[in-house]
Amino acid sequence: MQIIKSVTEMQNISQKLNGKIGFVPTMGFLHEGHLSLVKEAHKKCDFVIVSIFVNPSQFLPNEDLDSYPRNFEQDVKLLSDIDFIFFPQNEDIYPNDYKTWITVEKISAEFCGKSRPTHFKGVATIVCKLLNIVNADFLFLGEKDFQQLVVLKQMTKDLNFKTEVIGCPIVREKSGLALSSRNKYLSEIERKNALSLFEALQLAKINFKNGIVDSQKNISQMQRLIEEKGGVVDYIEIIDSQNLEKISKLKERCRVLIAVFIDKTRLIDNIEI
Repeated sequence: MQIIKSVTEMQNISQKLNGKIGFVPTMGFLHEGHLSLVKEAHKKCDFVIVSIFVNPSQFLPNEDLDSYPRNFEQDVKLLSDIDFIFFPQNEDIYPNDYKTWITVEKISAEFCGKSRPTHFKGVATIVCKLLNIVNADFLFLGEKDFQQLVVLKQMTKDLNFKTEVIGCPIVREKSGLALSSRNKYLSEIERKNALSLFEALQLAKINFKNGIVDSQKNISQMQRLIEEKGGVVDYIEIIDSQNLEKISKLKERCRVLIAVFIDKTRLIDNIEI
């Protein structure tokens, strides 16, 4: 495994690799969710590249850019079986004269895009840049950030990337809590309260099996459950999985998306019906 910090060096290496390149973009502080993406990349690809870059352009001014958890040494240990870690510096990704941004219209304006208006512009831009640098054949992303997955599929299609985007299942703790680097912020009590996200999603699944399919009724029940556990709902939406459009009734293979504040920590999760 090699650690590459230079954009030019990473480009030169990736263009000379003879085989399929699998790419996993991360902001570091890796957990089993990230490592499940690496495992999938190993199955499909000859070479695996993981980037570690805390991308400032996807954080709003009042968010946790400075405090976002980091542990590069631990990340390196966890990635000992891959080919390359790409660890660029901020000034190489966004030099002083940087002026170009990627916007995926409509689908990036809803849900997390409402709460975090510039977030997906930052996400789409950094992933576009990284794909150009690492020359990826496959991009592996977790389904926990489901809106992000759909946005990046749209971007790669619209911009004619050769890259195939692969969505991988959510990895959870035994309790049901979806793995997230931000779980580190949770106290013991907050971690228990955070289980209300998974419980609410399971409630929607049970309701569907019992014939309770009205979206608004499900959303109201889910919100009540979360608020009883001390959570503050940012949004709960029931959507078509392909185009992210809201639907009035639950149906098979639709998605329930959820974003909740547990004290100051914002967590997202989703489930397929």
